[in-house]
Amino acid sequence: MTELLQHIVDGVSVGAIYALIALGYTMVYGVLQLINFAHGDVFMLGSMIGWYASARWTGEARDPSIAGALAVTLVSMILCGATGFLIERLAYRPLRNSPRLNTLITAIGVSFFLEYGGQYAFGPNPRAFGVLPHQPPFHIGAVSIGYVDVVTIVTSVALMFALQRIVYHTRIGTAMRAVSWNSSIAALMGVNVDLVISFTFVLGSVLAAVAGILYASKYPSVHPLMGLMPGLKAFVAAVLGGIGNVPGAMLGGLLLGLAEQMVSGYTSSSWRDAVAFGILILILLVKPAGLLGKGAAEKV
Repeated sequence: MTELLQHIVDGVSVGAIYALIALGYTMVYGVLQLINFAHGDVFMLGSMIGWYASARWTGEARDPSIAGALAVTLVSMILCGATGFLIERLAYRPLRNSPRLNTLITAIGVSFFLEYGGQYAFGPNPRAFGVLPHQPPFHIGAVSIGYVDVVTIVTSVALMFALQRIVYHTRIGTAMRAVSWNSSIAALMGVNVDLVISFTFVLGSVLAAVAGILYASKYPSVHPLMGLMPGLKAFVAAVLGGIGNVPGAMLGGLLLGLAEQMVSGYTSSSWRDAVAFGILILILLVKPAGLLGKGAAEKV
């Protein structure tokens, strides 16, 4: 039982990170019907900016503190939000009325640009990252909960509730839901569609930046290709929960994290990455709309 509880804690911790990344995928898809495959690389960029800020600007890599971690995270959020805005404005907006295949290819191109641009700017070698203070783990009975895990879970849950509040209880959230339903009618009703779409990209990129800082704190190493696998897994989480559905992305991320930990703990860690894609195949075969998604009737 102790081993099971330990795996659950670890699974919730990594699943919360997947959920934060998946929220960016699901929001963009809900508004634009676009899979932004560059989103995982924005997550990577958030980690790399966090490393640079902690090592070069605040010195927090040598003396971590809560204030320094908050400052580094804020810098990462601002720069990743600006990156998300530029990606939408320069890469996706000119192709908004083009066939979806064009935007899909563009998304892959932007992903490669960020990955290999990151290798050029930061170098290909992994770099140690440590922005949170070093604290002993907490113990609840025989279950050990690391300090980074506690920060990750608390931060992720708080951001998920904040996002729910924005989407369902604010004016911009109402505009996002209107554009996702029908952008043409929303524009006729006075909604600034361009502003809403840009805000969606910025918000998703900000969440990816926080996820990048948390992930790099949990696995203390950053490199320009680190966004590839977490980005793909977060996409699986979004599909699992129902892409375009915000609560579904949260649920999918948590379930994927738990599944990974269970498979890794009770079988072999070499199956850890394979389980995500196995779940993707299974959910597409059994319930393509996802756990919380609703299948749309196609009129012919």
